[in-house]
Amino acid sequence: MLAEIITIGDEILIGQITDTNSQWMAVALNKIGIDVYQITSISDEKNHILSAIKEASNRVDIIIITGGLGPTNDDITKETLTYYFDDYLILNVEVENQIKEMFQKINYPFTELNRQQAFVPSKCAVLKNDFGTAPGMWFNQNKKIIIALPGVPIEMKGLMTNSVLPKLQKEFDLPFIIHRTISTYGMGESMLAELLKDWENQLPNFIKLAYLPNFGKVRLRLTAKGTDYQKLFNEVEKQVNILIPIIKHIYVGDDIDSIEEEITSYFINNQLTLSVAESVTGGNIARMITEIPGASKYFKGSVVVYSKESKENFLKINANLIEKYTTVSKEIAKEMALGIQRLLKTDFAIATTGNAGPTTELNTNDAGQVFIAIATPNKVIVEEFNFGNSREKVIQRASNKAFELLRKEFLKNN
Repeated sequence: MLAEIITIGDEILIGQITDTNSQWMAVALNKIGIDVYQITSISDEKNHILSAIKEASNRVDIIIITGGLGPTNDDITKETLTYYFDDYLILNVEVENQIKEMFQKINYPFTELNRQQAFVPSKCAVLKNDFGTAPGMWFNQNKKIIIALPGVPIEMKGLMTNSVLPKLQKEFDLPFIIHRTISTYGMGESMLAELLKDWENQLPNFIKLAYLPNFGKVRLRLTAKGTDYQKLFNEVEKQVNILIPIIKHIYVGDDIDSIEEEITSYFINNQLTLSVAESVTGGNIARMITEIPGASKYFKGSVVVYSKESKENFLKINANLIEKYTTVSKEIAKEMALGIQRLLKTDFAIATTGNAGPTTELNTNDAGQVFIAIATPNKVIVEEFNFGNSREKVIQRASNKAFELLRKEFLKNN
């Protein structure tokens, strides 16, 4: 069973808002066994909407449309669907009364404009909207299901959860879809694919593997689809048990989005503390740490020491040392880690210094050159990297690599 999601709204196409509806709907549909074949965003224009629906009808079984169901003149989805189905609008008294009751509760006047929202195409099944005034609409014609929902996220989610998903499950014999995601860190996609080549080739034909790379970390998603849930579950578990020993040196966890989550868990469980001194990464490491719930239990703080003077004043790094080695050096990275570890009295510390590019300023180091230091309770390790000349990539890759090095150090104690 294939579905297509069509989002309607010029505000999406000009980047004024982000289309979060499609992502949420795709996840919800997949959970009940419906594959989303395509997601399309189109303008508030009649011919564009008609064309999108016609094309989607040639590809999929279910079309879900969001947007354009409001009371204003630019909301044309309902009228366009009426034209598409060669239909006419009728007043739905139940919807009208629902809107009136909703407005009475908030002491808001009921106008003719609001009443217009109670008119729906005669061929549709009305879906009650508990969070707004525009009802959802369900059409079933020529073995195609076309569903129109409001674009307001809370209204769309309410209609999907309370009406659309249960109705789809009731009317169709849907397969089971099981996902299992394994997180790895520190190996690129191509190298990982080579490592897993033999394992991947022996996967059953009902299990598919997807590589989801992002700046030095790759998530492996296994997807099993079929009619026997227990068979699917057992086979996925079997394959994961074969996989993990192969990738044990880069394995972060099961369904863990980031290595920061593993670090948070480790530090809290072992009652350890962490501090950070950042130059090249400009606070990005601290941001990534504090995005994880519970970080305050182990993360004591950070400083962004971007200039030579701030390194001297905050971390008490000797000016002569900076003059001798420059701010981008193994020696200064080490002193930064020791400085913040000493200042905040933590068990571990991270320090980064380098040139994010695209130009270099105070020294002759190459753009993309980065030094990362990890201070442990009994030593400091420093490693040098070159992450290229894309400023954004240098900052993110340096941040990710810092977490990887930190993880490697605390795993040595296990």
